[in-house]
Amino acid sequence: MYVAVKGGERAIDNAHRLLAHARRGDPAVPEVAPAQIREQLTLAVDRVMTEGSLYDRDLAAIAIKQARGDLVEAAFLVRAFRTTLPRFGASEPVDTGAMQVARRVSATFKDIPGGQVLGPTFDYTHRLVDFLLEAGADVPEPAHAPAGETAMPRVTDLLGADDLIERNPPGDPDAPVPDLTREPLDLPAGRDLRLQNLARGDEGFILALGYSTQRGFGRSHPFAGEIRLGEVEVEFVAEDVGFAVPLGEITVTECQMVNQFKGSATEPPRFTRGYGLAFGHCERKTMGMALVDRALRAEELGEEVKAPAQDEEFVLMHSDNVQATGFVEHLKLPHYVDFQAELGLIRQMRREIAERQAGGEPLKEAAE
Repeated sequence: MYVAVKGGERAIDNAHRLLAHARRGDPAVPEVAPAQIREQLTLAVDRVMTEGSLYDRDLAAIAIKQARGDLVEAAFLVRAFRTTLPRFGASEPVDTGAMQVARRVSATFKDIPGGQVLGPTFDYTHRLVDFLLEAGADVPEPAHAPAGETAMPRVTDLLGADDLIERNPPGDPDAPVPDLTREPLDLPAGRDLRLQNLARGDEGFILALGYSTQRGFGRSHPFAGEIRLGEVEVEFVAEDVGFAVPLGEITVTECQMVNQFKGSATEPPRFTRGYGLAFGHCERKTMGMALVDRALRAEELGEEVKAPAQDEEFVLMHSDNVQATGFVEHLKLPHYVDFQAELGLIRQMRREIAERQAGGEPLKEAAE
């Protein structure tokens, strides 16, 4: 490390001060507070929570400020903090079917039980820079839907009732659940572990892979069966009382992709599934995740594996931006000894080639 260099520790301390100065920016401009980030940069907060594997809006906001808006660095900070927390056990599976929906759209059916709920979305904006934001214009109050509970069955459940989509295998409550946050990734991985990996994976990488499946690099003809955003209750089985107790509610985004499947000699034609789930409002992430999830099921469904998004090792080993950052950015650290060894080797090879040339040996043979 640079500490080994004469004066290195003093230089590092000064680099920290320079970082704090750069983070603050112009002192004449009011400093942004974590609460402002939490409330106004919510999509950035949601991404950091998802890729940092910890649902804590306040912590994610602080990490974004500390990282100067670098969301990958912020996710790294959140993961590091997560390792210091005590672990009491695992919560019960959340029931997204009972979600308090803020947004719910389907691209497969126009009229669905419970209706389409557009909610907060960029989908219908003009993608023009709104300079009124600079002036601090007043935000109009939205119209609220009438109070009352409306049943919103999943679109995939409607298809499943007619046996038009593959069935979800029944879960075994006694089966151990792998935990990617505590155990290293082991290949081949089951679907539960793959989904954990994709949820923590870099949004841009997952998006690119999902896009690749649509361009022909993978067997995929998807329909967005349903995307829903809302609050779900988290429950935990307390040993002293013997039953599940609610811990609170979290916001999640769920995406269920409906994919074509031609069937087989033993199975009638049915649609297949792709799935994505993430903390907060992360539609782009969960859609890409659902596309890649389906692509990674190629071998399971008897399809030829020939595209990057279908290659389990390629996808899972390269999707984690924290791990990727470590491998790439470590190249900035001192490699003086390694480079000097390489430099000495190439100089020796060049000397040997020059000596052979001087002796009349052809360059090609000398190089060999």
